[in-house]
Formats: sequence, structure tokens, C-alpha cells
Amino acid sequence: MDTRIAVIGIVVEQADSVEALNEILHEYRDYIIGRMGIPYRQKNLSIISIAVDAPQDMISALSGKVGKLPGVSSKTAYSAVKS
Repeated sequence: MDTRIAVIGIVVEQADSVEALNEILHEYRDYIIGRMGIPYRQKNLSIISIAVDAPQDMISALSGKVGKLPGVSSKTAYSAVKS
């Protein structure tokens, strides 16, 4: 199965959505290479980047589920490299 390398950028503006976000990320843990979270206290939000190596449909599903959470937005950048 072909996989793609991608980075999902997530901005969390509602702290109430953090638990649901962590549950989604846990669901896709086998595809996550690494995660970096930055709390931006002055603006009362968090910025998270997730590096993944997964099939295209899994990356799209993960990003879509995250983006549907209230007060959460996400964008995905894909590498041209397929493995």
C-alpha cells in the first residue's frame, strides 16, 4: 500500500475540543511520526503540527475529523515523495 508523508497544521481556539482532538489523534497513532504542540497563551490558542506517514485516504480522514471539531481548524501539506 502506498503511503504519503504529510504535515497537518492544527489551530485550536476552543479548549473544550482538546479532549476530542486527542482521542482522534490516538485513533491514528500508528500513522503519526511525531507531534509538536505550542501553547500561545497571549492569544488563548494552541498550535499543533502532526507529521504522518499514511495512505492518502487515512491522512484525509484524520484531517477531516480534526477540522470538524468546534473551534479547531486544520490544513495539510503533502510531500511529493510516495513510499
